[in-house]
Amino acid sequence: MNKKFFVLGLPRTGTTSLCIASLDIGLKTAHTAYTQSALNTAEFIADTPVFNDYIQLYQAFPSAKFVYLERELAQWVPSVRRLLQRMLPKLQKQGGGFNDTLKRCYFETFPGLNEHLINDDAYLIQCYNAHQKRVESFIEMNSVEYLKVNLSDANCNTRFAKFMSVPSVEIPHVNKRGKVTAWNDIKHPLKVESTRSGKVDKDSALYQF
Repeated sequence: MNKKFFVLGLPRTGTTSLCIASLDIGLKTAHTAYTQSALNTAEFIADTPVFNDYIQLYQAFPSAKFVYLERELAQWVPSVRRLLQRMLPKLQKQGGGFNDTLKRCYFETFPGLNEHLINDDAYLIQCYNAHQKRVESFIEMNSVEYLKVNLSDANCNTRFAKFMSVPSVEIPHVNKRGKVTAWNDIKHPLKVESTRSGKVDKDSALYQF
């Protein structure tokens, strides 16, 4: 079985930066994966559906290793708020907008999400802490190999390189000041597309390996 790494960090914790670093060390990498082909092909996968569906993915790939990305709440809260404000209209749109897997992952991780709650710091912090608690419980119960890292820490490159068993790695800082398009601009032979020519697998069938 191919090596497999799943990134459990929530949006706006540095998932894109880590995916670019993964490409640089020679791994087939997907930032979001909405087909079984993408999930099978990529060796390093982040964002949706991973941050919500890691239990199903672990069941499908029991030898996988995991990276949990942390970020200071004072930085994460305003950053994820800007993201959710942009996404909300498409998340709420019936019969369109984002695909069903993405919608489900966001509404399960951010339950009851609406325009009012997006502006509530306590709600966003509760979502972050609940996700962290679930991840920590999952890691403890399954004794999986994992790395917990904050990309603002001075030693993050060294720790990530050691976990990935490579001599060194340089994790870039991308999607600054609220931008979220850096991955779309990446052209790399190891980049794995999240869809199949724009089409996705049905949410209910995504994990029928």
